[in-house]
Amino acid sequence: MKRFIVRLLVTALAFYVAVALLSPQYIQPSSDNWLSFIWLALIFGIINAVVRPILVVLGCPFIILTLGLGILVINTALFALAGWVGNQFGVGFTVSGFWGAFLGSLIVSLILFVSQFFIEDMRKK
Repeated sequence: MKRFIVRLLVTALAFYVAVALLSPQYIQPSSDNWLSFIWLALIFGIINAVVRPILVVLGCPFIILTLGLGILVINTALFALAGWVGNQFGVGFTVSGFWGAFLGSLIVSLILFVSQFFIEDMRKK
């Protein structure tokens, strides 16, 4: 349970950083409240658990053809989808264009990738 909460908070922080860095030009947030970013992280986790495996299986030929770079397109779509679903509940953001979603998903992915090392360290201790 502790690991889930830490992951949720790290994901919320990653979304906050992505929205803060890309806010005026690419992303327009619905709310700047921290609680909205926690809800957004929860929505993103559910979307990642349900939709991502379907997209990966359906896009497998595309992923193989692009030598794995197709995963970036899937991450971009999931980032935009999380923002749209969150926007329906008043906690998301609006992405203007592909590049905004791409850069946002790249920022979130990098932060989550780096944080995995610290979460694993916490688990071993």
